[in-house]
Amino acid sequence: MLWSREFLTNRIILWLMLITNAAGTVYGYIWYGRQIEYTLQFHPIWRVVFVPDSPTASLFFTLSLLFLIFPRLGKPNPIYIGIRTIVEALGVVTSIKYGIWAVTMIAAGGFQGDPLEWQHYMLIVSHLAMALEALLFIRFFVFGRFAAFLALVWLLLNDTLDYTYYIYPWLPDVLENDLPAIQSFTMGLSVVSLLVTWLFISFRKV
Repeated sequence: MLWSREFLTNRIILWLMLITNAAGTVYGYIWYGRQIEYTLQFHPIWRVVFVPDSPTASLFFTLSLLFLIFPRLGKPNPIYIGIRTIVEALGVVTSIKYGIWAVTMIAAGGFQGDPLEWQHYMLIVSHLAMALEALLFIRFFVFGRFAAFLALVWLLLNDTLDYTYYIYPWLPDVLENDLPAIQSFTMGLSVVSLLVTWLFISFRKV
């Protein structure tokens, strides 16, 4: 089956996913190009790290695929294991969160009158895929609940900075009046993403 261990961990599939996710990551950073330039111009340089949310999540997940493709690389090294667990946890928790978040914001904007173009539908499909692949691959990763909790800490820090310094992803104009609700939804979704990750970890096959 398409979601079986044998299929998903096949090296050809892993390489195809790596290439696809890497291309999507690059596209995501290009998509954020104008906001990154704006942030660098009007904010301290360190804040730019917290601007491109979805492509950074995709980057973490892409790096996580490398650990599956090269499972023996650095395996006995505790530093390697620590880095791997953090990267995998970030890749999963952030992909679930921003995959759902982006689709929700596009749908909310369309519901309130923002005209949806083909790019919006492409983003809906790609972000749903982000969340889905993260859920599918949890069982193949080595990170545990504590690393996932550290990923939540990163997300909540990101959320706090986004809505304190107004560096959240640019929204359709029709949603600007809903900013308090969006902030609450965003932070709540961070917690939900952790809980979903913990749930899937509970059913992970060792």
